[in-house]
Amino acid sequence: MSYDRDLRGYGKDAPDPRWPGRARVAVQFVVNYEEGGENCVLHGDAASEAFLSEIPAAVPFVGQRHLNMESIYEYGARVGFWRLMRIFEERALPFTSFAVATALERNPEAAHAMRAQGHELATHGYKWIDYQNVPAEVEREHIKRAVEVHTAIVGEPPQGFYQGRMSPNTRRLMLEQGGFVYSSDSYADELPYWIEGHGGEPHLIVPYTLDCNDMRFSTVAGFSQGEDFFAYCRDTFDQLWDEGSERPRMMSVGLHCRLVGRPARARALCRFLDHIAKHDRVWVARRIDIAEHWIAEHSARG
Repeated sequence: MSYDRDLRGYGKDAPDPRWPGRARVAVQFVVNYEEGGENCVLHGDAASEAFLSEIPAAVPFVGQRHLNMESIYEYGARVGFWRLMRIFEERALPFTSFAVATALERNPEAAHAMRAQGHELATHGYKWIDYQNVPAEVEREHIKRAVEVHTAIVGEPPQGFYQGRMSPNTRRLMLEQGGFVYSSDSYADELPYWIEGHGGEPHLIVPYTLDCNDMRFSTVAGFSQGEDFFAYCRDTFDQLWDEGSERPRMMSVGLHCRLVGRPARARALCRFLDHIAKHDRVWVARRIDIAEHWIAEHSARG
C-alpha cells in the first residue's frame, strides 16, 4: 500500500517566494460566508447544525429545528458580515471569501457587495456540512452544483476551492471537476506548493489555517476573549515578519461573520489590522493574487 502523504515538503531550503515589493510576509484574510448553508432541516438536512456557534457543546437536533442555532447564524449574515465589510473597506484591504453556494443563493446581496469592493469569492462547496461519510457520487454532484450556483450569482466561476469539512474523496473529485486555479484544503505549509493533479497536470495548493482562526472562540481551550485572538495573531505575524528578512512566508487568518463579527471580537480584529499596518514590506492579498504570483514566479515545471 502506497503512503500517500508528503512529510518532507520543501525541507530546510524552502524557495524565496519573491513577494511583490520584497514583502517579508504575505498576509491573507479569509471571510467564511456560511450562513444559510449550514445543517438545518429547512435545507433538507437530517438534523440541526452543531458546529462553530456561541452554544458550548451543542448537539444536533435530529429531525428538528434548533431556533437558537439558526438565529446565531442569522446574526452572521444580518450583522456580522456587514461589520466585517466596513472594517476592511475603511482600511482598503482585500480578502478572499470562502463562500458556500447555498448561503450565497439565500442572500445574493452579500455576493454582490463583496464583488463590488473587489474581494475574491472562492467556493466553499455547495453546503456547509461534513462530507467525511457522504457518498462520492453525492459529493461529486455537490461540487458540480456549487460551481453552477456560484457562477450564476457571482457572474463568473470560482477560481479557488475549499471544501473545509472534506472527505477522503474531496481532492480527487475537485480535480476531476477542474477549472480551479488553486485549492486550499490543506494546513501543511506556510507557502503554496504544487501537487500532481488530474491526468498528471500540476495543481496548486494555497494552504489555509485553523490556528489563526476565530473558530477557536467556539472550541474548548480556544480563545475566550478578543485579546486572546489579537495576541495570537500578533505574535504569529511578528514571528513571521522577523523571519521574513531571510525566509519570507505567508500568514492566513480565518474569519467567520457570526464569530468575529461580534463587537468585542471585531475590536480585536481591528487592532490586529492596525498592528500590521505599522510594518513595512507586508503584502495583504487575496488568495487568487498569491496563487497567480506563485504560478508566475514558481512554475510547477520550472
